[in-house]
Order: sequence, then C-alpha cells, then structure tokens
Amino acid sequence: MKDLAAYFAEDGPLARAIPAYRPRAQQLEMALAIGDAIRGNRVLVAEAGTGTGKTFAYLVPALALGGKVIISTGTKTLQDQLFHRDLPAVRDALRLPVTVALLKGRANYVCHYHLAQAQTDSARFLNKEDGAHIRSIARWAKHTHTGDKAECSEVPENSTAWIVATSTRENCLGQDCPHVKECFVLAARRAAQEAEVVVVNHHLFFADVMLRDEGLAELLPACNTVVFDEAHQLPETASLFFGESVSTSQLLDLARDTRNEALTAARDFPQLQDAVRALEKAARDLRLAFPGDNQRLGAPQFGSLPELPVALGRLEDELERFTALLETQAERSEGLERCWQRATELGERLKRWRMPPGAELVRWVEVFSQSAALNATPLQISGVFKKQMEGTARAWIFTSATLAVGRDFRHYCEELGLDQLEPQANTAIWGSPFNYAEQALLYAPSGMPDPNSPAFVEAVVEAAMPAIRAAQGRCFLLCTSLRAMQRIHERLVEIFERESLTFPLLLQGQGSRSELLERFRKLGNAVLVASQSFWEGVDVPGDALSLVIIDKLPFAPPDDPVLAARIDWMREQGRNPFMEYQLPRAVINIKQGAGRLIRSERDHGVLMICDPRMIDKAYGRRVWQSLPPMRRTRDVQEVEAFFARLPGPAN
Repeated sequence: MKDLAAYFAEDGPLARAIPAYRPRAQQLEMALAIGDAIRGNRVLVAEAGTGTGKTFAYLVPALALGGKVIISTGTKTLQDQLFHRDLPAVRDALRLPVTVALLKGRANYVCHYHLAQAQTDSARFLNKEDGAHIRSIARWAKHTHTGDKAECSEVPENSTAWIVATSTRENCLGQDCPHVKECFVLAARRAAQEAEVVVVNHHLFFADVMLRDEGLAELLPACNTVVFDEAHQLPETASLFFGESVSTSQLLDLARDTRNEALTAARDFPQLQDAVRALEKAARDLRLAFPGDNQRLGAPQFGSLPELPVALGRLEDELERFTALLETQAERSEGLERCWQRATELGERLKRWRMPPGAELVRWVEVFSQSAALNATPLQISGVFKKQMEGTARAWIFTSATLAVGRDFRHYCEELGLDQLEPQANTAIWGSPFNYAEQALLYAPSGMPDPNSPAFVEAVVEAAMPAIRAAQGRCFLLCTSLRAMQRIHERLVEIFERESLTFPLLLQGQGSRSELLERFRKLGNAVLVASQSFWEGVDVPGDALSLVIIDKLPFAPPDDPVLAARIDWMREQGRNPFMEYQLPRAVINIKQGAGRLIRSERDHGVLMICDPRMIDKAYGRRVWQSLPPMRRTRDVQEVEAFFARLPGPAN
C-alpha cells in the first residue's frame, strides 16, 4: 500500500508524467481503499465527488496490483476516452508493461460478410447517401486494423448504412461465415482474452451476462477485478437486459435478411417471399394498433386497445407460418438457417409475452414513430445481479459521483442485492476537493407555484431571466420533460427577441450532443435548453458554463408502466415506495444535473433549482443535503451580486 501512495505523491510518477496532475487527499484515500478491496477480493461501493480524480484512483491500483481486470463504463464515449487517453497515461506514467484491450458489442465492428452483401445488393440502400456511405465503409475496411466504426471518420456513427454493414447476434453466421478468419469481432475478443486490462461498457457487460454473446463469458472466469465506473447507471441497464423484449423492428429486420438470403439461396421457392411480405404486413399492422408515438403503455392502456388482440393473433400466426417455411429451406445456406433460428426465438418470445407474466414481471409497450416494442421487465434485479457475483473470488468496485442519498447507500445496495452479500459490501464517500462554499451558490427562488400547476413553466422562465441576465448567458437550463423543454425554449425565444438579448439560444435536438456542446463552448455566452441527454456525462469547465437551472426535482413520471408496477409491488410488501425508491432515484439524478456546474478549481457558478418542494416538503431536506456544500439563498439579488464579482464571458 505504501507503493500505491508513492504513485500519487507530489514528486511521484503521475506528477512527473502528467502536466495537469496535482495530488488530492481524497484521490489517494480512494485509491488505497480500492487497493485494499482488490487485495482482499472484496466489494466496495465508492462515491467520489466531482474533481476527486476517481479514474486515476481506480486505474493505479488496478494496474499496479496485477491480475486480470475488466473495467466497465457508462457509455461508449467514456469507454473510448478511458482506453485511448486515461489508461495509456497511467500505464506510461507508472512504467508498467500492462496489456490492454477495448471490447465493444458486435454492432460496432464492420462485418465483411454483410458489407459484401450490401455492396452487391443496391435494394438495401434506403437512399443515395447510404450508397455513398457503404462505398466509404468498404474503402476504410480494407485498411482498418480494428474494424471499429468509431474510427471511420467519413461515415457518421448513426448512419443507417452501418445497419447493413455490421452484424447482430441474430444474423451473425459464426463459424460458418466465409470471412471467419478475418472477422473483426473475433479479433477483438481474442485481444481481450490475451489482455490484462479490458475496457467494456455496461450494455456490453449485461448483454453478455444474459445472452453469452459478446465475448465476456470467457473473460469473467479468469478475471480478478471488475470495476464499474458511472455505476449509478447499473440498475437501469441491468433491468433492460434481465427482462425480455420483442419488437416490430426485429421482425422487419428478420424479414429483410430472409428476403436477401432467399434471393441468393432459395430463388426457386417463391412461397418464402410471399411469407416475408405477409410477416412485414403483420408487423406493421401491430405498430398501427397503438395510437400516437414516443410513449410507454402499461397493461391498463394497451389492454383496452380494440385492435391489439387481432393484430397480435395475426402476427403470431404469420410468424409461425413464416418459421415453418424457413425450416424447409434452412439447409440451403448458413444465412437461411440463422434466419430460421431467429424466427423460432422471436416466436417463443412473443408467446411468452402474451402469457400472463410472473408475479415480479411487468408487461409494457414502448411505441416509437415507426415501431413498437413488447417488453417484460423484472420489478427487481437484486437476486439476478447478486447471483452473478456469488461464488467468485474477485474484487467488485462500484464507483460514481452519485450513489448515495446524503451518506446513505441503502437504496443503491438493495437495488443490486449488494446488501445480501457475505461478507457485506464496504461503502465510502469522498467529497469533492473543490471549495463549493466559495465557488458556488444554490438558489431556490421564492414564490414558485406547485410544479404540477399549468402556470409552473411560465414561472420558471420568469424566475430564470434575472439569473440569465446576471450570468450574461453561460447557462444550461435542464428540464425534466421534453414538453417543458420545448415550451421554455419557445418563451425564451420570445423574451430574447422582445428585449433584444444577444445570448445565443440553443436547443437539444438542433444537432448531436457533441455538436451542441462544441458550439456552446465556443460561443462562450450561450443558453442551452435541454432535457435528460445533458444531465450527465457533460463536461464544460471554465467560464462558458456559470449557471445551471433545473426546473423540477427529477422524479420519474408516475404513469411510467414499470414504475407504476414497481410502486404497487412495493406497497403490497408493506414498504414505502416514495421514500425507498422514488426519492432516492430523484436525489441521484439531481446530483448528476448539479454536477455539470463546477468542473475545476477555477470554476464559479450558481445552481438554481426552481421546484418549491425542495424547501416546502419535509423530504426536501434530503435533496439539498445531498448536494455539494454550497452557500444557499432565496434572494435573486444575492445571485446578481455573485455574478457581479465574477469576470464576464471570455469573448
């Protein structure tokens, strides 16, 4: 442990090799605790405030103490940052000959087989742009060493061309593929097998735990340490994968792949093409049975739809007929055999969804503009997750800036079953090294109406304007719903035009998140109105962001079908779902939003929370006590005085 401490010293290897590095007591304490957990194969749940340097705090002991390490991050963006920037920096500073690998889901790697098919089958192209993108991908594929689409700068990651240039678990031919020897997915998995440190993301981790398809199944048995960064996202991600889903998109993809395979291998069997068209129609009719789009429906809502039983029955009949025809042709090619297997699996999932679920499963439907997904989600994941951890002699590290409510980890540990482990998980909090009392101000405007009042959005805008003027723009206005985001933006446009205010006004959706962030940073005095996408994983240090306004405490909508079912289930157990589940989740979410404000020792700013419940309700105390120790005020004049002492925008 003394060796670990030496790495973090003022004259240690990190300080010598990394120009921006400076020792922090919290970082060293956290690293020592993680080192202790790794040595003892223990479970550690660690909250580290903004600026602690938690990435180095877990990387140093993970690399220095040896063994096989899997690091799982919240997003692919963080995964790339860790692999390409942070890991090499620490490894080089410590001069440790550690081998590292990056492993993503198969949809991130170009597939030689499907790319070749896409090049020869122009019917797959939705438009000319897709055709141009396929040609660019083909040129890049000849020279890339990894096949990772993030490295193909000519084609956007969200281009629909990637859908036909990559494989899925369903349409991968596996060892029967004619390109198996040059497969990028298998190459990435081999590299992960051989590496001492492997970087993955939460979706990949759970996809593999449940589906055994993403290359981790062979890694986990040999692993000594698992580190979950951005661990607050785990309960939500785990719920997605521990449940089951069948969507009209999956069915249409199956129909498309079958059509293309049959044109090559079963052209003399036209009945299959007829079945493809019938399946496509049945899938589209199912989507049309749901009114509207971008909504979640629980059993009370979808159970009352008159056309749904007929559409479901027709889809099940057509899928059975389609599967039976496919079986007769499956031996004619590897692709047709895989389509038959997919059809069988989707049929089984559809039957399970139509049957009454178990006591701890909730059925619900998510409706999009072009598709619908039938979901079955577990009401609790603690038992399934705990089972993954048991019977293994390894360390499990869970870390994030937001895991506790106040200093209480019970909510988080209970959700993941960590409270049932023997020995029990250790928990620890390291506060931010930033001087929040000097650097930040928490402002709760007085006289705000009830958040459910029709007048609330207007009141938010009215209360926000003096703060926006005082900050000279430089503001994130974070909303808890897309509807509120749109209305607030509309009102700000009117006010800015009427008052001839020159602060650039940006809106989530006007570009990708990275594009909007880049514009926000460069402008230096912009106001960005956004929703959930900007509550976490966004880093704007410096003067460009000096005011963060949050409209409401971020409670999940009570009509969300999974939440509603979970609330009913907890009540049946005699528990208090608001205090045990809804409030802790809201606290963790608002801590994430508040974390956008102070990102460095030189930052200053105001956090404005417009929801009067933080002051008026007894539970509000748990909210503001969980936030960093800022000075607090209800007087807008103090906000104006705070900004008057600061320099204006850089530009």
